[in-house]
Amino acid sequence: MSRYTDQEGRTLRTAVYGAMVLVSVAEEGSLDEESYAGVKAMSTLSPELQEVIGAEAPRLPAGSMADVEHGVLAALRDSMAILGSRSAQEADAFADAVLAICAEVASADGTVGRAEHAAVGRVRAALGR
Repeated sequence: MSRYTDQEGRTLRTAVYGAMVLVSVAEEGSLDEESYAGVKAMSTLSPELQEVIGAEAPRLPAGSMADVEHGVLAALRDSMAILGSRSAQEADAFADAVLAICAEVASADGTVGRAEHAAVGRVRAALGR
């Protein structure tokens, strides 16, 4: 049984999948390759977080791309607060995993463009890195 509430689980899912989406849509590229790379890189999350993230389909914020980004970055900050209240090490491991996931998505087509690099930077900032 998870030690996360349903709301916390939704926040964590929004953060992880949303970070992947922000990087993926930053520049044109193969959505299939980027999605596969991101999902594969989720193995860097702890087993418990993998379970929480995979428990149900993610729901990203609605609206314009700016609205989606705002909601995802807020979910990343909230996720760090949720995890940090339990364990600083757990929060650090989550941030490292999300950044690894973003790096895999950004480089899935063999190059990392400026817009992808900038998107990863915004994710990094939201994670407090």
